[in-house]
Amino acid sequence: MNALRLASRVGARASSQFAARGAGGLRAPAFNGALQNHFSTTLPGLDGKAPALNELGSVDHGFTDDRIDRVAEPERRAFTYLLLSGVRFAYASTARVLVVKFVSSMSASADVLALASAEFDVGEVGLGKTITVKWRGKPVFIRHRTPDEIAAEANVPLAALRDEETDDDRTLQPEWLVVLGICTHLGCVPISGAGEFNGWFCPCHGSHYDVSGRIRKGPAPLNLEVPPYKFTGDAKILIG
Repeated sequence: MNALRLASRVGARASSQFAARGAGGLRAPAFNGALQNHFSTTLPGLDGKAPALNELGSVDHGFTDDRIDRVAEPERRAFTYLLLSGVRFAYASTARVLVVKFVSSMSASADVLALASAEFDVGEVGLGKTITVKWRGKPVFIRHRTPDEIAAEANVPLAALRDEETDDDRTLQPEWLVVLGICTHLGCVPISGAGEFNGWFCPCHGSHYDVSGRIRKGPAPLNLEVPPYKFTGDAKILIG
């Protein structure tokens, strides 16, 4: 700002001198040279040399006072690195906690896990009898098959089946059959011990299932589904 004021004053003074002498008294090249010499000796920085800080009008010394000497003060740089690392670690820890809480919220609760599996005692189910139990809100048929029923289902040729499955593929123990009690056509509940094959019959649209739960007649496209189960004892079955 001081330099601009000085330049304006010098310019005004030079113009007045030029007007007083007249256009013929001082030639344009001489005037330009005089003006350039005056500025080069009066204004700092026009002679090709870098001006000092005090010549620019700055008296707060902020450049030198706030400047960090990385050689003389290496602890300042170490502190900066430590601070940045701590902030990044805090961000990463917060993100990890949020991700863990989000995943935990999607996990099944204790009551849901308790309903995921159910154990049933089938020791009192007689030969040729079927019981209906409930698992995950769905009916499940558990049938205690006779040796004649096992032999009859084992002799059924696969060519006679719509959904080809052997009887051995649908049972863990031949005398016990465990299937979901839901018709594969439209989700009705079939009737046990009915139909042309003495297995199950769906009264909604006339689907017939054999004692292995396989579709033998009617519109149902698939066999009755076998849920995941295992034997936990001689007369106990865990479904789920």
